[in-house]
Amino acid sequence: MSASTRTRIFMTALAAGTAALLLSGGMAAAQKPYGLATLPAGTLNYTTASAIAKVLKEKAGMNVLVQPSAGDAVILPMVDRDEAEIGISNILEVADAVSGAAKIGKQPHLRLIGVPHTFRGTFWVRKDSPMKTIADLKGKRVPLGYPAMLTIDRLARSILATGGLTAKDVLPVPVPNVVAGANTFSSGSADMFFFAFGAPKVREVNATVGGIRALEIPASGLPAAQKIFRYGYLTKAVPNPFFVGVTHPMDVYAWDNLLITNDKVPDDVVYKIIDTLVHNTGDLVAIQPALRGFSAQNLYVNYDLPYHPGALKYFKDHNITAKAIR
Repeated sequence: MSASTRTRIFMTALAAGTAALLLSGGMAAAQKPYGLATLPAGTLNYTTASAIAKVLKEKAGMNVLVQPSAGDAVILPMVDRDEAEIGISNILEVADAVSGAAKIGKQPHLRLIGVPHTFRGTFWVRKDSPMKTIADLKGKRVPLGYPAMLTIDRLARSILATGGLTAKDVLPVPVPNVVAGANTFSSGSADMFFFAFGAPKVREVNATVGGIRALEIPASGLPAAQKIFRYGYLTKAVPNPFFVGVTHPMDVYAWDNLLITNDKVPDDVVYKIIDTLVHNTGDLVAIQPALRGFSAQNLYVNYDLPYHPGALKYFKDHNITAKAIR
């Protein structure tokens, strides 16, 4: 075999090897895992995360892995440290983490993608309970504390305030998170529980105890509630499969949920996330009905918190202006 022939064979093999390496590198890049930090299984946020992950996998080819955790006090540092590129948390937890008011300390790298949906929650009692309103909880056993989900404690105290009550007016039952609170109620160790509508755990408790009923939240008590949790507001609920335990039209408590990321995630990744979700809302709603109001317009709310540049570029490219805070 001549030297020139050997050279040609060597160069051909080298080119093939280089192409294979490039191809495998491209495949590896396409399969880069993205973590999506969220609340435990059974919560509304876990279902939301599952819907988002499925759509991003199937429609955008992104290998998104749902990472359930004990609560927001774990989720926010995970996202801030880039241990998870995406996360879901509520407005108060995120605002406190960005400002440094949270017990977990300041999380300077958090950035907003937007508001995927609004939380709607309430206090539930057993269907045959004589209690009708928040004020009827006076002297009753109420789950409080929520060290893994500190916002829930403030939400619970806010709702108590709508009925003119404080923690001193009830018998606090210490629980770490909302799932534990629901389990405490199911076991008979608490007289009520707090959760968000749409969560599988609510349906589970409803079946376990033979039916649950939402307590009335008086609109007249909202100013007192907003002294504790300024981002909370009331919204209407009517009897339907989503609003379990709502027996007639009534006000329920509401606060915004946030899809978050960090400043290390590339702009094009965040842009792609938004674009994919916006164009596949039907697939999202099929898994998580709470996302039925998802849209690019609803994502962008004028919170005094830093949005990710990729999100801002998407909003600018699509002529979307920030909605006023409720």
